[in-house]
Amino acid sequence: MPYGFMDIALTPSVRAAQAENDAAGLFENFEGDRAFDHFDDNAAAFIAERNSFYMASVSETGWPYVQHRGGPTGFLKLLDERRIGFLDFRGNRQYISLGNLSADNRVALFLMDYKRRRRMKMFARASYHDLTSEPELAAALQLPDYGGVAERAVVLTLEAYDWNCPQHITKKFDAAEVKEAVSNLETRVAELEKENAQLRLQSNEGA
Repeated sequence: MPYGFMDIALTPSVRAAQAENDAAGLFENFEGDRAFDHFDDNAAAFIAERNSFYMASVSETGWPYVQHRGGPTGFLKLLDERRIGFLDFRGNRQYISLGNLSADNRVALFLMDYKRRRRMKMFARASYHDLTSEPELAAALQLPDYGGVAERAVVLTLEAYDWNCPQHITKKFDAAEVKEAVSNLETRVAELEKENAQLRLQSNEGA
């Protein structure tokens, strides 16, 4: 049965490493369907909740480069069942990923949900698009309330994705999530203090 991500990842050297570690054939004899060559509802919802991801590309010299991309929740947008896209905002102006992808458009992505200890890994092909010449794409990716200069659009066409096990993923929370949790606690503490004050008053009156 298909196992899209591993079908791509299982190179001869990977197979040799698996054999050396008693894992030969572990994924070749997989029974099931993990083609994951399009985004289902579960994957689409997961992508929509992300506010960052990591993207790896490779240079002509063979050196990998990992870039962190972030923005408001939902900045990585589903365009159709095989494509996602985002606006490429001006950064430190090194353009390493841009250069790498002009030579080889293959990328690997990690999308992390630290709160729930989930991780989506993905193989895709990246393409850059001029925002002025493709107004429909620009409109689909727009972030009207986000500051920054968008230089281009990036579209990622899916080859395959998979879900990693949660082992060793450290549970973390965003500042907004912490703020919400603290706010709820502060509200509850205020309620308890008010209740406690009322009980003291009643106790004093009855003394």
